Amino acid sequence: MTSLPLTPTSAAHGHLDCHYFNAGLCRSCTFIETPHRDQVADKEAWCVEVLAGHSPDAWLPAAVGLDRDFRNRAKLAVGGSAGSVTLGILDQDFHGVDLRECGIQAPQIRAVIPTIAHFLNGTGLAPYDVKARRGELKFVHITAAPSGDLMTRFVVRSQHGLDVLRSRGQELRALLPTATVISVNLLPEHKAVLEGSREEMLLGDSLRMNLDRVDLHLRPQSFFQTNTDVAIGLYNQVAAWVDEIAPSSLWDLYCGVGGFALYCAGTTGQQSPRRVTGVELSEQAIESAKISAVELGFDSQSGATVEFIADDATEFAEANLASGERPDCVIVNPPRRGIGARLSTALEDSGVEHIVYSSCNPLTLAKDLDQMPSYTVERARVFDMFPHTKHLEVAVVLQRR
Repeated sequence: MTSLPLTPTSAAHGHLDCHYFNAGLCRSCTFIETPHRDQVADKEAWCVEVLAGHSPDAWLPAAVGLDRDFRNRAKLAVGGSAGSVTLGILDQDFHGVDLRECGIQAPQIRAVIPTIAHFLNGTGLAPYDVKARRGELKFVHITAAPSGDLMTRFVVRSQHGLDVLRSRGQELRALLPTATVISVNLLPEHKAVLEGSREEMLLGDSLRMNLDRVDLHLRPQSFFQTNTDVAIGLYNQVAAWVDEIAPSSLWDLYCGVGGFALYCAGTTGQQSPRRVTGVELSEQAIESAKISAVELGFDSQSGATVEFIADDATEFAEANLASGERPDCVIVNPPRRGIGARLSTALEDSGVEHIVYSSCNPLTLAKDLDQMPSYTVERARVFDMFPHTKHLEVAVVLQRR
């Protein structure tokens, strides 16, 4: 039994000690030598500085989770050689670095990585050689639900790799009894991406993420925050803010698999149910959100209060606002690039009373806020979604002046 490389150091140091980091094998956790409380304080200070031009009326204390065992998704590059694979990252020379004991991964993910490595060794498939542009095995993605259920995805270069893994599907299912989803993704192109567009299911179709109030359904290419506990805190905080606002109608733009929309769909003593519309470009994510809505009783037979639409968030907002439809509140949760000038302008001109903006990039958040001078920031809160790194989530409540 090997000891995990991520272990608490003495109270005098107050930070975590990673053998991989100390040996120079992996530096992904850039700030792991900084005490976690100081990391969070630095992130809060940076957000205050970046948003100084839109200073909130109140900064709430940061939402902080564990500094180990928190990652619900491992994105493991396959290296090494046929029969002797590594699962972890590739170094600067594209050689495999095995990180199977990485302590920031959820324990149930760590537990199955040796089994998956053994299985891949038995297939005889060679890891993809980036320099030579040959080989089959590119990545293994593992996602863990709070229940312990897993989604395991194999990314390969060609049909041959897919055929080999498909032929051993029964063996794979036996080796991974906690996996409710197993798939193979085909990525024939030589480019720096984690997956291709084609996915073949070997088992199941979606992973049930059983959160505290809502079960979300993640399909292989669905997005979900990598830190489940902090994500639950984010959903509950946004839902609490929305309840205080008490809108009759709500748009959730960039809704993904429906987390914010479903958390906010309940009534708050209103005479009529809250009307919630979730908008997301991914049709697969929208189908998953609809499943969750039906499970929660928001279906057409019950007098639906939740609707999910596959559409571009900006185009949806522009078209509906131009036609005179205006919700009481809008939630936006865009990717790192932010909502952009078009959507910022549409919301600025909309007359919508409240906006809740969840951002993974304070710099683009500040830029978007510059485009919406009619709104003032009422409250803000940092969510430490990515300990030991510079990354974070920050959510703000905007009210029209």
